[in-house]
Amino acid sequence: MGKLVRNALAMLVLMTALTGVAYPLVVTGLARLLFPAQADGSLVTREGKPVGSALIGQSFTDPKYFWGRPSATSPMADNAAASGGSNQGPTNPALTDAARQRIAALRAADPGNAAPVPVDLVTASGSGLDPDISPAAARYQVSRVARARGLPPDQVLALVEAHTRGRQFGVLGEPRVNVLGLNLALDALRKR
Repeated sequence: MGKLVRNALAMLVLMTALTGVAYPLVVTGLARLLFPAQADGSLVTREGKPVGSALIGQSFTDPKYFWGRPSATSPMADNAAASGGSNQGPTNPALTDAARQRIAALRAADPGNAAPVPVDLVTASGSGLDPDISPAAARYQVSRVARARGLPPDQVLALVEAHTRGRQFGVLGEPRVNVLGLNLALDALRKR
């Protein structure tokens, strides 16, 4: 019996060392070697300081910035530890009410805009942390951002088009605009 327990404990220690220490170290080392930016969190820097991640959506509420997709992690929209959906189904009145409130807020922020509100501006994603919005959602916000910044709408629209990324490999996913990258480009315009 003692030999069986020793063998089991030895196997536990060996497997813990292999799968709990060696494997994570090897994978992390390879990731840092082959994909250093991604392994460090795809951080976005400005003037040498990190201002966010290209992979995690951040909350922008000022009218001079493009707004991202609503987060199910609200009221702490930048809390990646609380990532997750709201678990509200399509027949849940709370989901409908939240969408109506978001539509009303978007209309109030840009009263002259009669265009249909894109769905990704009023519904949270499964993770609640999407860094991207659809090109339609970005175009919907052009007039508000241009007015708030005192810029011609054509200039802001050109910036949106320049920051629109197509489908990955031409077939995967949907075209998208990274909100943080677009807002940083807007701030860079002001400095010129």
